[in-house]
Amino acid sequence: MSESTIKLTEYSHGAGCGCKISPKVLGTILASQLPVFEDPSLLVGNQTRDDAAVYKLNEETGIISTTDFFMPIVDDPFTFGRIAATNAISDIYAMGGSPMMAIAILGWPVNILPAEVAQQVVDGGRQACADAGIMLAGGHSIDSPEPIFGLAVTGQIPLNELKQNDTAKSGDKLYLTKPLGIGILTTAQKQKKIAAEDINIAVDAMCELNLLGPAIAKISGVNAMTDVTGFGLAGHLVEMCQGATLNAQIEVDALPLLPKAKNYLEMGCIPGGTHRNYESYGEHLPTLTDLQKGIICDPQTSGGLLISVSVEAEQALIKLLADNDIPTQCVGTLTDKPQATLVELI
Repeated sequence: MSESTIKLTEYSHGAGCGCKISPKVLGTILASQLPVFEDPSLLVGNQTRDDAAVYKLNEETGIISTTDFFMPIVDDPFTFGRIAATNAISDIYAMGGSPMMAIAILGWPVNILPAEVAQQVVDGGRQACADAGIMLAGGHSIDSPEPIFGLAVTGQIPLNELKQNDTAKSGDKLYLTKPLGIGILTTAQKQKKIAAEDINIAVDAMCELNLLGPAIAKISGVNAMTDVTGFGLAGHLVEMCQGATLNAQIEVDALPLLPKAKNYLEMGCIPGGTHRNYESYGEHLPTLTDLQKGIICDPQTSGGLLISVSVEAEQALIKLLADNDIPTQCVGTLTDKPQATLVELI
């Protein structure tokens, strides 16, 4: 088999963050009857489904630990490795931290796909790590039925800059640092409906590191932050609202979208993860049109940051985003106004 003819997506049943276990099933898996061991130095665990764990190293500094891996979302092995690594590193940035080093996680069907192809995947991971200024310091590999790649990443955070997904405040404004629609375009490619000129739109977005996370965290009025990945905007926003006991009003027309995302959505390019997300979070959402569901429930792979910022600090955030060529339109507001659902579309 020629390496140039291998299409990685044909060797996996899922793709990128769209292959995440659904939130409802995940809740069953994480439930435990065992007594919980308490460590007062563990500042962030899995109670709020935050992006990473945070351990208090001393009074000033915390250590961030995370892992993320998935099956191929693109056919090119180098690009797959780069996307998977970029996605994993994002969890560190979403907490406001800086990555320190990474460990690779590789599953490979050694009797089906050449080892040389796996080497290209790992090289893509090395490239993402180099872009983030860290070393790929080691890893672990297994012989698996499907190709899998990702990272375990360690980072650090000044504790006074730590951002979580459950600390938003009423009146905060919501901003996104990347357009939505990654799942739609990658599904269009998988269904062979995508135009040649649109192939790299989603790839470029997925390979973009959320490098601005630490700078955003230094703005004192940024009250909460998370990255938008496999559960879609709807899922991650619901988790933000649940954690802070708030509601959200989203301006649908203000949501940034990748070019052609609506076109491909109307062509039926809907990831399976979109339906799983709606089944898990639909009770917290208003009645949606098919178009709205396809956008806000679209699973993102290596998506952008969802930021909750006070009105007083909003202009500082807008300036930082604008200086770095990131969309600066507010997409919604958090409120403690009671409503039938956690998320309202306006």
